Amino acid sequence: MSLVNKVATLALFIALTTMINVVFGRFIVEKSSIKILRPVAMRSKYNAAIANFGVPNYGGYMIGSVVYAGQGAFGCDSFGTTFKPKFPRPTILIIDRGECYFALKVWNGQKSGAAAVLIADILDEPLITMDSPEESKEADDFIEKLSIPSALINLSFANTLKQALKKGEEVVLKIDWSKSLPHPDERVEYELWTNTNDECGARCDEQMNFVKNFKGHAQILEKGGYSLFTPHYITSFCQRCINQGRYCAPDPEKDFGDGYDGKDIVFENLRQLCVHRVGKEINRSWVWWDYVTDFHIRCSMKEKKYSKECAESVVESLAEQARQVGQGDRGVVTILPTLIINNAQYRGKPEAKCGIKGYMFRLQGENGTQDLSKWRLNHFLK
Repeated sequence: MSLVNKVATLALFIALTTMINVVFGRFIVEKSSIKILRPVAMRSKYNAAIANFGVPNYGGYMIGSVVYAGQGAFGCDSFGTTFKPKFPRPTILIIDRGECYFALKVWNGQKSGAAAVLIADILDEPLITMDSPEESKEADDFIEKLSIPSALINLSFANTLKQALKKGEEVVLKIDWSKSLPHPDERVEYELWTNTNDECGARCDEQMNFVKNFKGHAQILEKGGYSLFTPHYITSFCQRCINQGRYCAPDPEKDFGDGYDGKDIVFENLRQLCVHRVGKEINRSWVWWDYVTDFHIRCSMKEKKYSKECAESVVESLAEQARQVGQGDRGVVTILPTLIINNAQYRGKPEAKCGIKGYMFRLQGENGTQDLSKWRLNHFLK
């Protein structure tokens, strides 16, 4: 299939946005493995949910002794002390959940000498990913300075560790991140959870700035076969949206009677998923980055241009760029005018005379004169 036909296929996918029964990915909690090494009688393995801040030791592991910050010591203020285990090992500090941001607890733990922090859940519930605060006066002071790993552990596991410490036993843990980043084919496989809404405040601006800044690096890595990237779009269940409420996104203006609706976001999310899917099928998965950045610039909600028509204009623009780059022996179009016949490229000064039965065409270029006078006019009409 030619590039033009495949681009047409892409346009067809985008036009079929009513086919909304596409499986959207679920948000995945990234986990690390924690193994109790001591006491020997307690040896067993548990899961912990890796935080989306700090620096996890991906591909590696850490062995350390556990210290409990204490009941009621939530880590919302500086501890004013350095936590040290009985034996000379790195400190893995347990801090109870509650009262303040996860990230602030970890920051105060880091200042108190912890090599890693485990946040102990206070409810019996599934593990969640600990997020950093969106808006906080303290955030600018410490979020970028967090350099230790942290994770959330469930209530029963936390109680097991606390009971052992209460008995005066040394508790040694091995936190293992070796399976947190799978790479079975020697590529780095990574995902981005995002949304096409550009009116959700600072977090929307933050994610779009990331896409713009990382775009060049991501495309180089993908073209070189060093990485495998997959975008995901977060959806939710509601009553007013698509497919009886199965696929939905929050109303941008939080007003069902004004402006855009959540279904508009779902449709554009689907279009962007289609761009990535079709791009992947033609071994050009990196076009997703071009489409997303162009769409954000040209089809902003703020300018009331967030629409299917604007999205299609972006696709047409990218398709034209793809034609210019060309494939095979055609080469890259860098000189105007350029004539392409039977996928061969001719550049220079064209001279043509057309008649009823045919025409004469000569191209004076850098490699002499190309005589194309034997071509017939009906060649281009059939």
